[in-house]
Amino acid sequence: MNEIATFYRYVGLADPPSLAGLLERRALEHGLKGTVLVAEEGLNGTLAGSGSGLRRWLDELRSDPRFDGLPVRFSTAAEANPVFLRLKVRVKDEIVALRCLDLDPGHRTGQHVDAATWNRLLDDPQVTVIDTRNSYEIEVGTFPGALDPGTRSFREFPDFASTLTPEDHPRVAMFCTGGVRCEKASAVLLEAGFSEVYQLDGGILNYLENAGDDNRFDGECFVFDQRVSVTHQLDQGGYIQCHACRRALSDKDLNSLDYLEGVSCGYCHDQLSEQQRAAFAERRRQVELAQRRGELHVGAEMARLRRGIN
Repeated sequence: MNEIATFYRYVGLADPPSLAGLLERRALEHGLKGTVLVAEEGLNGTLAGSGSGLRRWLDELRSDPRFDGLPVRFSTAAEANPVFLRLKVRVKDEIVALRCLDLDPGHRTGQHVDAATWNRLLDDPQVTVIDTRNSYEIEVGTFPGALDPGTRSFREFPDFASTLTPEDHPRVAMFCTGGVRCEKASAVLLEAGFSEVYQLDGGILNYLENAGDDNRFDGECFVFDQRVSVTHQLDQGGYIQCHACRRALSDKDLNSLDYLEGVSCGYCHDQLSEQQRAAFAERRRQVELAQRRGELHVGAEMARLRRGIN
């Protein structure tokens, strides 16, 4: 069974390119695939591979004093699911894109709370609970009663936050998949004058690992890899992904007349041009040919093909 490790840390890095090069070399040595983002503000990544390879890579990373004690969330995938098709280690301006470069989540962020404290916040009618993820993630699962900001990208979160006031929402609790987005989202609210801001420590993934019988999360948790979602037990979930619009699809969605594997689904069919449908169909044909040859097809530039799809 494949293991997946998710991790992040906001910490000042003076030379991101050098660190990225080192991490990439070591990941290749241990046969790992996935994505690691390195920026002057820190590190954010999800890697998949053998348990022994992941732990050796993480031990090497934690030997750097800047990453000593780095928290890591582990989950699993079906043996046949490669989770990631390749390794990408990239130097970026931010480890999660918000385009608010004046924020410093390494020093000023919301108060981290564990699963038990989170449940008490959920029960408090004076607390506004905010799901900081995108709408297509929230559709798969969320905490009942949480506000949906209606975003398609985390970069839109500050616009949503500007509609809130400390007077109307004196106590705010927020959550995301693994915690990295909440570090910045909570910093946005603190900068706007909110004084009592909480965030779910380690995000939904850590909550699912530790909540036990008092698990309040409803549904599955969307993840940004080929598993698409994970269950309450952090095993691979029951959704697949539309390769055109990236929406998570349930068994019911697969019965739509507009669903064509690799080409369209009921959410995006009417938004696709004939040219886009043809391009996705050709990509699907290439994937099938590669599978027959026993190869993996990593695909073309999907962002270009998806342009204009909501």
